[in-house]
Amino acid sequence: MQTVETCFTLSYSQDQYEYAKEYVEDMKRHPRRVFWIGNKGKSDEELIISHIAHKILSGFYNHYDPSLSRKQILRMKSSTSK
Repeated sequence: MQTVETCFTLSYSQDQYEYAKEYVEDMKRHPRRVFWIGNKGKSDEELIISHIAHKILSGFYNHYDPSLSRKQILRMKSSTSK
């Protein structure tokens, strides 16, 4: 099995940041949700940025206009290892 490590440089709006911040605040009120698997011990800022990245890379922000991904995903660097 090979592993690929990829680093993205993303841009996001203040609205996206505020939405992610509200999402993290909501998740704090529900400590048993699946969201917390792998996220325990992370700071609020890490959780917010991770949520933004997940939504951008998953296309949730770009479903209405796929060309937006070209504006938000600024750079990608990948390397493989075995």
